[in-house]
Amino acid sequence: MSSVKANTPLKTPTSQENFPKTELEKATIRFAGDSGDGMQLTGTRFSTTSVIAGNDVITFPDYPAEIRAPAGTLAGVSSFDLSFSSNEIYTTADCLGVLVAMNPAALKANLSDLEKGGILIVNSDSFAENDLRKAEYKENPLESGELNDFRVVQIPITKLTLKAVEETGLSHRDGSRSKNFFALGVVDWLFVRSLQQTQDWISAKFKNKADVAKANTLALQAGYNYAITIELFQERYHVPSAVLPSGEYRQITGNQALALGCVAASNRSGLSLLYSSYPITPASDILHELAQYKNFNIKTIQAEDEIAAMSSSIGSAFGGVLAVTGTSGPGLDLKSEALGYAVMTELPVVLLNVQRGGPSTGLPTKAEQTDLLAAMYGRHGEAPVPILAPATPGDCFFMVLEAFRIALKYMTPVIVLSDGGLANASEPWKIPDVDQLPDLTPVFHTDPENFSPYHRNQQTLARNWAVPGTPGLEHRIGGLEKDSESGEINYEPENHEKMVLLRDQKIKRIVQDLPPLEIIGAEKNELLVLTWGSVFGPAFSAIEELQVEGHAVSMLHLRHLFPFQQELGQTLRNFEKVLVPEMNLGQLSRLLRAEYLVDTISFSKLQGRPFLISEIRNRVLEILGESGKTIPCRES
Repeated sequence: MSSVKANTPLKTPTSQENFPKTELEKATIRFAGDSGDGMQLTGTRFSTTSVIAGNDVITFPDYPAEIRAPAGTLAGVSSFDLSFSSNEIYTTADCLGVLVAMNPAALKANLSDLEKGGILIVNSDSFAENDLRKAEYKENPLESGELNDFRVVQIPITKLTLKAVEETGLSHRDGSRSKNFFALGVVDWLFVRSLQQTQDWISAKFKNKADVAKANTLALQAGYNYAITIELFQERYHVPSAVLPSGEYRQITGNQALALGCVAASNRSGLSLLYSSYPITPASDILHELAQYKNFNIKTIQAEDEIAAMSSSIGSAFGGVLAVTGTSGPGLDLKSEALGYAVMTELPVVLLNVQRGGPSTGLPTKAEQTDLLAAMYGRHGEAPVPILAPATPGDCFFMVLEAFRIALKYMTPVIVLSDGGLANASEPWKIPDVDQLPDLTPVFHTDPENFSPYHRNQQTLARNWAVPGTPGLEHRIGGLEKDSESGEINYEPENHEKMVLLRDQKIKRIVQDLPPLEIIGAEKNELLVLTWGSVFGPAFSAIEELQVEGHAVSMLHLRHLFPFQQELGQTLRNFEKVLVPEMNLGQLSRLLRAEYLVDTISFSKLQGRPFLISEIRNRVLEILGESGKTIPCRES
């Protein structure tokens, strides 16, 4: 173990060329500290720099569930993971190579994920007796020997930051806020990163706060110089550029992708779009993002509650514009009655649900996949709604377009199930050619002769969509059952049954319009791992490894959760066993069992954290009856 203490004397600056560079295929870093330490910002800036350096990058921010947890406590720890690689990657690694801990609570909450021999950078200024007490440490881990398995680098980050920003004249409190940039400068040096991009970002971000911009820039440079001067590390690490498909890329989060998907849908349909939402974590960022695009035919409403958000979306769909609403957690419950109304009126409304830990308020900032059955059955009466789920942050963009395609073609509300992991995670995203995106031009009914709002397309069973106010097409729709021909209110038992069956058959016909399944691996095998949502990343990484090793396992990822693709039943019967890992108690597994009478094996995880690659790998090997278990860092 190498350890640099706070009182290490300064050395003469050494040429950077004297430090050997070790080439790595992949590296994983976590910045962790109090929720006010700027760890999300620090991680984001390093991620952006890594993308510009040509690496493939996957990030996973983790926020405290409590809004104002006491500073320095375990409940208030905020962290940001990022893996960057010279190859294409799909999830962050199970084990950290570098952990930056800004206080004892951050150290205690995250140390179990640091690999043995990994680099541990700590802010030694924050390990006073009171700091240790708040983190529930009985003795100082920097002195107890608890960290002997790691390469510990102790830096008095707070003191050095204050010294670096002295010339700005900022107060002690304001000056110390730049300590995250000092830590970033250290890590930039360690991984051979240029400071220029971050310096340019600081200048633009704080252009109206010259003293803050100067302080952050000074702290960043000071951290970088300190790493050189003190010779904190005996070597530097270089991760070569990844070979990715050619094109223009940007770093994108799941929520940003959902928002841009809405903008693209407006463009491809030629219609204005209205997004109505009540702020709720972690879906709020979609509203924030879309509010920036008011000059692109996008309108946003911050509604007074979830019911108003859903209802205004229904009204806007009736008015002939693209209607979309968003929510998370208990917001889906509150929208359920009005969602049933959208089913009854057969209007194209897209509902973006960013799932989070529940029930009730639950874990507002943590990810789960526990809303699938609510999306399927969470309405009274027979009210079927198509359900889609993106696989990656970038895939959120395309799933929004798919949702609008189905909604407009079949005149139905559609639910898109993202989750907290996808919402906040980011990856490099290849910007698509707009002309290659699906044509969403709507078909409005314009002929007043023998008009009825419930006359149906014989192929899709979609009812007519007529813009209110069009001469001769005046009509009413509502929550009471309608006559299947005239659209007038009709309570007759036979008519109600006919309408229920029509709406059900309309949704079932969507299967004729879905892409074929894509099996990863052999189409017949001993084991199939079937996933949905954000489980894709760790599952694909695990299956890819296992297939290279020769294990009899294939993988299938579902983006269309209702209705299922036509060939799914036969596909499942081609495998001896089917494993379904989910961040719930087996909701998709239950649906598959009920629909196809296949004895699926449910694999559940409900910790507010994503699956580890090793967890899926080990479960697969266990089912196959083979050895080679991988021990996760937190169990080592």
